[in-house]
Amino acid sequence: MPSLIDIRRRIRSVKNTQQITKAMKMVSAAKLRRAQDRVIAARPYAAMLRQVLADVAGAVVADEQPGDNPLLAQRPENRILLVLITGDKGLAGAFNTNLIKGAQRFAAERPGSAVKLELIGRKGRDFFRKRGAAIAGEHIGLAAKVTFSDTAAIARKAMELFRNDEIDAVYLLGNEFKSVMAQKLMVTRVLPVEMPSLAAPTDYIFEQPPADMLGDLLPRYVEMEFYRALLESAAAEHAARMTAMDAATSNAAEMIDKLTLYMNRVRQASITKEIIEVVSGAASGE
Repeated sequence: MPSLIDIRRRIRSVKNTQQITKAMKMVSAAKLRRAQDRVIAARPYAAMLRQVLADVAGAVVADEQPGDNPLLAQRPENRILLVLITGDKGLAGAFNTNLIKGAQRFAAERPGSAVKLELIGRKGRDFFRKRGAAIAGEHIGLAAKVTFSDTAAIARKAMELFRNDEIDAVYLLGNEFKSVMAQKLMVTRVLPVEMPSLAAPTDYIFEQPPADMLGDLLPRYVEMEFYRALLESAAAEHAARMTAMDAATSNAAEMIDKLTLYMNRVRQASITKEIIEVVSGAASGE
């Protein structure tokens, strides 16, 4: 049976851990608020960009075939670039584990294709580097402060590889932010660009040929998809960490209650034993 001192030390240790998890929960909640605001602000722009892209594509189809644009080239997916977005830190439940398993499942479902990884985040980088995976690039620290310039640089690199016929398709793998309690694993193909379908395109008056406008819009669209995916993943990571730390704080409180009850029982048993010894000693003296 452990001594009272050992039990008190364990209770003190659990209380210290509880303070840390509670503080981490509050920090993640504050970061989540800012990240959620950025995601909500970016979604309407991305939706409007897709609508404008569909309108311009409709005008191009009516005028001339858009197949000359290299970002629209359809090829057999023998060489795939998978952009995996994980976190730089742990303590977020199964957030990073699910992403890594999703990347492994993505490669397993395409046994005839050579899959290269563009890794965003330290957790994914460390996992696949140890296993000797084909890595095209590594990016650490982007999730701490998501900027359009950083994500656009990664998107331009992917587009350059696609234009040069070094890869046949580009996929994004990350978490889509649904709510604080729910994140959805999403796999999105960004290259070749799949032209949005619009039943009744808006009749615009173009100052320049629609094909030229389409050539300018497609890179912006790809850059925006990368930026939005990283924003979604950052918000989902903060939500997952906040949920995990809240559960850890609750578990620590439950453990403290159980240890306190156990300590009281041990102390009561010790007192009872001392009383019995005193009574026994007094009885034997008589």
